[in-house]
Amino acid sequence: MCPQRPVPKHPLPILDQLQQNIAQCTRCPRLITYIRGIGETRRKSYRDQEYWAKPVPGFGDPNARILILGLAPGAHGANRTGRPFTGDGSGDFMYPVLHELGLASKPAATSRDDGLKLRKIWIGSVVRCAPPGDKPTPQEIRNCSAHLTAEVAALPKVRVVVCLGKIAWDGYLAHLLNEGVIERRSAYTFRHGAEYLLPNKITLLGSYHPSLRNTNTGRLNRPMFARVFLRALELSGLA
Repeated sequence: MCPQRPVPKHPLPILDQLQQNIAQCTRCPRLITYIRGIGETRRKSYRDQEYWAKPVPGFGDPNARILILGLAPGAHGANRTGRPFTGDGSGDFMYPVLHELGLASKPAATSRDDGLKLRKIWIGSVVRCAPPGDKPTPQEIRNCSAHLTAEVAALPKVRVVVCLGKIAWDGYLAHLLNEGVIERRSAYTFRHGAEYLLPNKITLLGSYHPSLRNTNTGRLNRPMFARVFLRALELSGLA
């Protein structure tokens, strides 16, 4: 009889391995070529910095009760810094709100080494490489779905999932469909403030993505965004 493998007592080692797997992924040649090219040419204002230029893993609290899902890394944000919503306008909008609600230790995210810590939340995305024009192909989203599935499995305490934008929403619904949690995606319509209690007792919330396209035009403002996370705190038992 083969000896049984010891069961990890804490999800952190599993998440560490998952983060390594994501950073080493090369499943989408178009995206890998694109992000590496950005890392070589760089934006003028970041010319003196070394870009991450690899798939970007999620990060946060291994005991998270709230999972935040975005679309994909920003070309000169997370693709440069190596951490979701770090070093770009979306993060500049989001982290002050998370900090004010006690979910982030600092109101700004500038680099992987800035000391920012998250409390009871984990931040990931449905696509881990910055896509040209912020538009991954359906196949690229499917290629990345295994990372989302593994991430969700490694975060067993999550009670609320907040999807930022429709692509993240659709990507998470595809995951639920593949896992047999839901029978059809059409029963779950995306809108800002959407709320659904899923059959597995996890609550799905929707928010417009905090991209500059939304925040600069007023489609999404800080009170609107904060209300979604106040509801997430309430539903997750953290309020």
